[in-house]
Amino acid sequence: QVQLAESGGGLVQAGGSLTLSCAASGGTFSANAMGWFRQAPGKEREFVAAIRWNGGNTYYGDSVKGRFTISRDNAKNTVYLRVKSLKPEDTAVYYCAASTYSGSSVFMAGIKYWGKGTLVTVSS
Repeated sequence: QVQLAESGGGLVQAGGSLTLSCAASGGTFSANAMGWFRQAPGKEREFVAAIRWNGGNTYYGDSVKGRFTISRDNAKNTVYLRVKSLKPEDTAVYYCAASTYSGSSVFMAGIKYWGKGTLVTVSS
């Protein structure tokens, strides 16, 4: 059983940046692909980014390509999401997830664990 805990959210002005972290405990962190989703008020949960177990491949949703960067440190059992050039439409709760699969089209199908989320609010 893997527990995931996100941190790093907050209030930021448009154009600003943040680094979100997701710390894993229990289980074997390095065995899982890791990813980020987000859910804005009144909207469906959206795929943001995913990274293969060894960091060798990364995948991004179309709306964040070029602005967000996912990375992981298996020694620290942590996955990061660097978000920059933030827009008000990036306002959402950001969730971390662990999955059997890393590709953007299959990550959701293999999700085993979710974190509780961290709120990012972007002011205009």
